[in-house]
Amino acid sequence: MDVQNTCGCIGIIGAMEIEVNSIVSAMEDCQTLCEGHLKFYKGRISGKDCVVACCGEGKVNSAICTQTMLLRFHPRCVINIGVAGGIGDGIEIGDLVLASAVVQHDFDVTGLGYPKGEIPLLKTVELPADAELTETILKCARKVYHGGIYTGVVASGDQFICRLEDFQRIRKEFGALACEMEGASIGHVCALNGTPFAVIRAISDGGNHDSPVDFPRFAKETAEKTQTLMQVVLKDL
Repeated sequence: MDVQNTCGCIGIIGAMEIEVNSIVSAMEDCQTLCEGHLKFYKGRISGKDCVVACCGEGKVNSAICTQTMLLRFHPRCVINIGVAGGIGDGIEIGDLVLASAVVQHDFDVTGLGYPKGEIPLLKTVELPADAELTETILKCARKVYHGGIYTGVVASGDQFICRLEDFQRIRKEFGALACEMEGASIGHVCALNGTPFAVIRAISDGGNHDSPVDFPRFAKETAEKTQTLMQVVLKDL
């Protein structure tokens, strides 16, 4: 994607307020616009026109938010930020995972002869994130991010993964490095609309039995890392 030669604002979506609060607070000339139950914050960050939304947890909420954002604001790209459980080998709390592709680990029409996770309408299991946009984010992350930085598959589903057997299954079936609840549905909507997207996830827990304790302890801190990174990334888009 040639972000330099594309019109429109940059869309940013997080599931929870802690994932977008500092982004919104950094906005200049911020306007709050309501569409149904959703609030969109429109303004400028690092000199770039942006629209930011808190979609709520889960695939349906994030899909509705993404489609509404695309129809109402026509962003040139959509970047999903937030936290996730780390399920890949060596992924630790505080690390950063950029999606090379997203999958829906709970999408299952194997009874009709499709592979696990394949979306018949799109004829694929993995939805690739925009390579150029992701590479721009990766270059910025290497400059400012302290901790491990990884690129790989991010898996989404309408479940908070906190059982060892679940994250082992998702890692085995999809080769995922991180697991959360929105990235793949945002990617799904963007793919259907031909809009470039990227997914940035800071690891807040290990997707295991300790997750119910680790998530509330580390979510705010790790979420702020993606927001700080976004303010740097926007300068290069």
